[in-house]
Amino acid sequence: MASAAGEIGTIFQRQPFMRLSGVSCIKPHQKPMADTYLSTKKRKLTIPKPPSTLTLTKKKPRRRISNENNRQWVCSDHDSCNYKDKFVFVSYNILGVENASNHKDLYYNVVPKFLNWEYRRRILCQEIARYSPGILCFQEVDRFDDLSKRLRKDGFKGVYQARTGEAHDGCAIFWKDELFTLVHEDNIEFKRFGLRDNVAQFCVLKMNGNQKQVDDIKNLKEQASRSILVGNTHVLFNPSRGDIKLGQIRLFLAKAHRLSQRWGNIPVVLGGDLNSMPQSGIYQFIASSELNIKHHERKQISGQICPLDHPRFGSWRSDSSRSSMHGWSKEELRLATGSEESTYLRHDLKLNSAYHGVPASYLTRDSHGEPLVTSYHSKFMGTVDYIWHTDDLVPVKVLETLPIEVLKKTRGLPSKIWGSDHLALVCELAFADESCRS
Repeated sequence: MASAAGEIGTIFQRQPFMRLSGVSCIKPHQKPMADTYLSTKKRKLTIPKPPSTLTLTKKKPRRRISNENNRQWVCSDHDSCNYKDKFVFVSYNILGVENASNHKDLYYNVVPKFLNWEYRRRILCQEIARYSPGILCFQEVDRFDDLSKRLRKDGFKGVYQARTGEAHDGCAIFWKDELFTLVHEDNIEFKRFGLRDNVAQFCVLKMNGNQKQVDDIKNLKEQASRSILVGNTHVLFNPSRGDIKLGQIRLFLAKAHRLSQRWGNIPVVLGGDLNSMPQSGIYQFIASSELNIKHHERKQISGQICPLDHPRFGSWRSDSSRSSMHGWSKEELRLATGSEESTYLRHDLKLNSAYHGVPASYLTRDSHGEPLVTSYHSKFMGTVDYIWHTDDLVPVKVLETLPIEVLKKTRGLPSKIWGSDHLALVCELAFADESCRS
């Protein structure tokens, strides 16, 4: 993978920052203000000499301040289409209360107040409200009743799936009650397959017909069929157990496909903390629908490194040339692929990354189009969180993450502004109408 900023810059154009409260978007094809300023500065301008009676004061150029509170919406070309039905989807690892207290070494730079749950719950809910979401996927939830009570005031309903074993956190899906109705709920307890205590959950949500005025029978039938399958998971952390990670993701994608088919081949959107980086074999499996694991080392297949010293995160790659030295045991193959004899994985969903689908600034994106950083604490800075969707949904806009240099100034998350050690991934998705599919 190319790591030079110049090569990345040719893929993703620079974009100026804008306040979260803004209602407009920066589009990928718009010319950046910074570039305009530089090109103007290069010109030789002839400035008339002022009269001697006037005293001119040279003004310093106004400095563009990039602070921790700046996250910008970036629009895709799809926003020019007049989609009938759109919704904002959020995936967010909100940092479990017990996980924070049991791993204090990860947060020794964080002011204790910012780790307090009551404080974090307040700013998390304030942040979420700013996005006007229709669907929320949370990971590391260990105060579901508390969180649900607070979100209920904002019109949300939700379901929870706790992890098995001794862990006290789990996953939660919430939806705006005025926009969606729960039709079906399902889950996976990976322990039943010998794949640790992690879980996944699924909801079939039907878009309510009263979302907007229906003016004819055709639109009435179309809205009645607007259903979506939402999947949410938190994959095992352990970087060395690529076999278990692959097994969990394999089952997660397989069940999402089955449920989509069972409910009429409905669109699928998946959120979660996959504990795998964009440079990894696991990412390749999700994006391309197939993977031959014998080309990857088990301990490197998730790509989890601590790239704090790699500002572009491009100097690392899985060394497949060494894979022949590190074979997979039959038990590891069984956990990863479901068979002791198979090294090949395949899934039936054609998935797209929402962030990859909306090109943006090289300051926040890698060469895959994924955010450079979605999680930051004293021992890790990198991307492990994603939103994936099928072709019958299109990303209209996404909320950019934060540049590395801005994040480093916090010395680690959570902070005064952000209530977790992860950043929320936020996108607006639309049901793809035939006239706008291209």
